[in-house]
Amino acid sequence: MNILVTGVAGFIGARTCEFLLDAGHHVVGIDNLNDYYDVRLKHHRLDPLKKREKFLFFKIDLEHKDALDVLFMHHKFDAVINLGARAGVRYSVENPYVYMMTNAQGTLHLLENMRHHGVKKMVLASTSSLYAGQPTPFSEDLPVNTPISTYAASKKAAEVLAYGYHHLFDLDISVLRYFTVFGPAGRPDMSIYRFIKWIDEGTPLEIFGDGSQCRDFTYVDDIARGTILGLKPLGYEVINLGGGRKPVTMNAVIGMLERMLGKKAVCVHKPFHKADINETAAAIEKAGRLLGWKAEVDLETGLQRTVDWYLVNREWVKTLRFE
Repeated sequence: MNILVTGVAGFIGARTCEFLLDAGHHVVGIDNLNDYYDVRLKHHRLDPLKKREKFLFFKIDLEHKDALDVLFMHHKFDAVINLGARAGVRYSVENPYVYMMTNAQGTLHLLENMRHHGVKKMVLASTSSLYAGQPTPFSEDLPVNTPISTYAASKKAAEVLAYGYHHLFDLDISVLRYFTVFGPAGRPDMSIYRFIKWIDEGTPLEIFGDGSQCRDFTYVDDIARGTILGLKPLGYEVINLGGGRKPVTMNAVIGMLERMLGKKAVCVHKPFHKADINETAAAIEKAGRLLGWKAEVDLETGLQRTVDWYLVNREWVKTLRFE
């Protein structure tokens, strides 16, 4: 297959591309390489892909419809994996416009090109943040009409647009709701990455709330596998990709990282953010039934791999901008 992957310099996008290339597919990757976090980390993920024979990269912003139009005119795609997005719940409250432009309007630009160029399949990355206020474990049939952040609202908009294009133009779309993805070379604004660095350096950890909030952590390799499985024809389906295990508190995660690093954390507690969810837990039976997927890497193994990556790259990581 010839597959367009957006957000290819992100840590999920890069890993997904690596798996696609290993399977023999051709991949065209796009990313705008914005400076939301240090661009050097994006190049760290992207540069190895550029050396692969069946990979092409273009610096394109999803907000720029004209550039996407040209891309679709010059390449015949069998499917689109839309991982390109503005991420981060708290920052979306501060800068809502860019989230709607990239996550919603950017998805619309892709859908329009798909229908005009005969591309029938999209895998759309969405988020567990949509389940705010719902009972756990979160199942795909729960109503998700009360997003509590602009990020979640923009992802909901993308899902609704995708359904409209499925209904109107018979596009086949798998919407995958990811649950707290982590792993090597992850985003610096995410807690796992920061906690490892701060514990190692002796820098106080900023904890929003008392640390009792729980997350259903999912290792990046499992997410990449599930994303590729989502390429199968399904019509229109919303599917959770999560660990499917008992959610783990942030305090417990900090304890695991302390043991792995052999250092004690210094914690500074801040007020719980209104845009955050207190607990996430994925019902993953649908992923098993439709995709034959379940998470294989447990939290402790995934954390150890992430810590190992950090220790190998520690001197370089120290120079990265974390804001």
